[in-house]
Amino acid sequence: MAKIFIPPVNTKKKFTLEFTVKSTPHVLYEFVSEPSEMAEWFADEVHSHGPHFTFVWDGNEQQAEMIDYAENEFARYRWKDAPKGEYFEFRIDESEITNDTVLFITDFADDSDRKEVEALWESQIHTLRERIGGAN
Repeated sequence: MAKIFIPPVNTKKKFTLEFTVKSTPHVLYEFVSEPSEMAEWFADEVHSHGPHFTFVWDGNEQQAEMIDYAENEFARYRWKDAPKGEYFEFRIDESEITNDTVLFITDFADDSDRKEVEALWESQIHTLRERIGGAN
């Protein structure tokens, strides 16, 4: 009798974090979409060829593809080995009340890893704020 392959259940859940960044949407968009700017805060090195990005941390490479974007509004990436519906996204908005630029990060994580993933994003955003013009 043939065995039936049952794919593993994906237990990761989508979540969104919100950060105020002292920047214009245009400058912030460059920091979340351009390899040279991403290398200042997101990874040690960032290389791209069209929509394909290589991110390097401590000598380890990870591949992603920019799967959607709107200039000065958002950039969405999918890791090469991620399930089809998973991605990470940087969405930029301006608060009409305060005129602050707000960065929304959407990512996926298991419940057991969520706090660690959020802490990593918070650390990365701290570095981003310093590179853009001072922690805020």
